[in-house]
Amino acid sequence: MHDEPAQATAPDAPAAHVGRWRDALAAASAGVSDIDSKRTCGRLTRAAGLVLEAVGLRLPVGSDCLIELPTGQHSHGGPRTAEAEVVGFGADRLYLMPQSDVAGLVPGARVYPLEPSPLPNGIIGAGAPREQGSKRLPVGDGLLGRVLDAAGRPLDGLGPITAASEVPLAGTQINPLTRAPIETVLDTGVRAINGMLTVGRGQRMGLFAGSGVGKSVLLGMMARYTNADVIVVGLIGERGREVKEFIENILGEEGRKRSVVVAAPADTSPLLRMQGAAYATRLAEYFRDKGQHVLLIMDSLTRYAMAQREIALAIGEPPATKGYPPSVFAKLPTLVERTGNGPEGGGSITAFYTVLTEGDDQQDPIADSARAILDGHIVLSRSLAEAGHYPAIDVEASISRAMTALIDAPQFASVRRFKQLMSRYQRNRDLISVGAYVPGSDPELDLAIRMYPRMEAFLQQDIHERAGYDASIAQLHDLFERTHHG
Repeated sequence: MHDEPAQATAPDAPAAHVGRWRDALAAASAGVSDIDSKRTCGRLTRAAGLVLEAVGLRLPVGSDCLIELPTGQHSHGGPRTAEAEVVGFGADRLYLMPQSDVAGLVPGARVYPLEPSPLPNGIIGAGAPREQGSKRLPVGDGLLGRVLDAAGRPLDGLGPITAASEVPLAGTQINPLTRAPIETVLDTGVRAINGMLTVGRGQRMGLFAGSGVGKSVLLGMMARYTNADVIVVGLIGERGREVKEFIENILGEEGRKRSVVVAAPADTSPLLRMQGAAYATRLAEYFRDKGQHVLLIMDSLTRYAMAQREIALAIGEPPATKGYPPSVFAKLPTLVERTGNGPEGGGSITAFYTVLTEGDDQQDPIADSARAILDGHIVLSRSLAEAGHYPAIDVEASISRAMTALIDAPQFASVRRFKQLMSRYQRNRDLISVGAYVPGSDPELDLAIRMYPRMEAFLQQDIHERAGYDASIAQLHDLFERTHHG
């Protein structure tokens, strides 16, 4: 008697769900019909040196791809993959350059474009949708105090990046007629630069030096002492040991708080080294567009040029000047011109690029090209460094092209007099050292000999000493006043 209601309703239970099942099947069918039954996939046909060749794909230069490596499994399951970038093409072949290790690569390995549509099951790498041929990397105030790699991933072990948004890696060009002029002095905290090579806000300077003459220490001093809202440091192509040493010992805790460091050491692929330089510049552009005054330090511009040389030679571009293909000299101004002042009333990027002079040769092709596109150059002398003169700035060989618009007449007169006396002493240094010069025969040289110890002391500075701009100019004027009255 109690089973009758159950027996009455049991046959109706499936019927009650038929409509719901029909709707679910219809929705699933519509979803399946929207899925592309084919997935674009290419195959590797050749691997030679740094470049891989693939067929079966039509992708623009700059696009990202995933190469399947059938040696072991990825941590998320499925085959291991390596990311690569399209760096050129010839006929129906694409030239790819991997951004990571491709050990275990086999002929005919599948190549998938990294694009908005999902990747096949088992292929790791499908993330947020992206435009084909473009890269988007994180920027934002949350990056201050952090150390990142060229792909925007944290290297400092401080957790994921927060308070950041992704923007295209390529910046926008600024109309040269809308740029604000360089008319405000930038206090670098280094006496020799403030007094003798005054730098303006928005200026692009080159730091020309051979190996081991103290350029990293000088960069660290400017990073700690320069009057800037934000500091962006790009360590491109340097030794991995130097990256940690620069951050911990040279940049220091004080400098790191307002800094973003992008590190692409020498053991990374040339693509990532170039991307690291572009990313550091993009970060500086982001803060400039917010109206902030940015100090961009890039060490080094030469390693950036060498990375482009590796890529260009690998895809068959003929070498031109001392082994550098023409594209290298086209890439340098493209990178440098993104810095500088923004429109009137906005922010600025003051940039210091280190340029390695091979064998202390100032006519090295990269040094010569950089000298032409920058707003001045600071030359570090090996002979001064070997004599214990730090910072080893050769003021006679250095110049700041914006200096005359930034300083007043008395300072210009003092700088000019300083250089005249320094040059007179250096030209006669050998005669003086061997005792061949007779005092009194040249009054100008006599003055230079008397002043030289004071001038040399003015140019030297301890790494932990900050010399403000006003104090530096006062010392420069006092140098000549005391000599005149003495």
